[in-house]
Amino acid sequence: MSAVNDTKFTHAVFLVTGIPGQEDVPLWFSVLFCFTYAISITGNSVILFIIKTDPSLHEPMYIFLSMLAVADLAISIATMPTTLGIFLFNSREISLDACFAQLFFIHSLQCIESSVLLLMAFDRFVAIRYPLKYASILTLPRIAKMGLVCVVRGVAIICPLPLLLQQYRYCRANILSHSYCLHQDVMKLACADVRVNSIYGLFNTLLILGLDTLLIFLSYVMILKTVLSIASYLERLRALNTCVSHLCAIMLFYTPMIGLSVIHRFGISSSPLLQILLGYVYLLVPPMMNPIVYSVKSKHLRARIMRVFIK
Repeated sequence: MSAVNDTKFTHAVFLVTGIPGQEDVPLWFSVLFCFTYAISITGNSVILFIIKTDPSLHEPMYIFLSMLAVADLAISIATMPTTLGIFLFNSREISLDACFAQLFFIHSLQCIESSVLLLMAFDRFVAIRYPLKYASILTLPRIAKMGLVCVVRGVAIICPLPLLLQQYRYCRANILSHSYCLHQDVMKLACADVRVNSIYGLFNTLLILGLDTLLIFLSYVMILKTVLSIASYLERLRALNTCVSHLCAIMLFYTPMIGLSVIHRFGISSSPLLQILLGYVYLLVPPMMNPIVYSVKSKHLRARIMRVFIK
């Protein structure tokens, strides 16, 4: 099948990929992916419902958690059509426009989630460093402005990527490495000089990963400095315990994201299976695990969830 028309791209398609070498057991993967998406969508929806309906949870910490749940829910919805399409119906084709739209939503939502994790680090810093001023610093209007800045930042940074990709001809093999569209993956299929995309993509990676992780690291340095100044050992543990859920979310989000970015850019001889598996971990595991981690670690949230299900 031709991947490009010489003058128009409206009929061009890409072919998404499942897991190579495992085509004989699609049912197991279908069940696994359906189960993963079911947990992700149900868990984040429950988190949002509980926080919205319980006035006692209308605090900055839980408002930021609801932002994270919205981002995770949107990422699951963005990747679900092509992923379940290939494993349930063996539907591999995706048009160029649909592919560009999907990669825009995936990357912009990842940028938004990174920003939300940074805000949650700032929230923990304020709660531990200035507990008496916590409510006056993180007011609802200020939190709303922070959330709006996260969205605008994600859209503004990622928007040029699909616009640049639309300018290229795709006359090479039109088979993608994943069951969804990623910028690094699509960029490799273009029959043109993609240095602009490569440089801008690297700039985005450094801006998102580098700046956000640096600010998160500095926040926790200040948190640790404040905690160590507390005389009581039990109070230190109590303060640090409030950060455990956020630290787990950071590890779940940034570790596979950094690994996949490094493999796509520098791991020329790396195993394709490793790229694909890391790609699934990168987008499917954080939305599934974040609601579980926060429900287990947050006593108040866990109590509200249990109360709803018992009723």
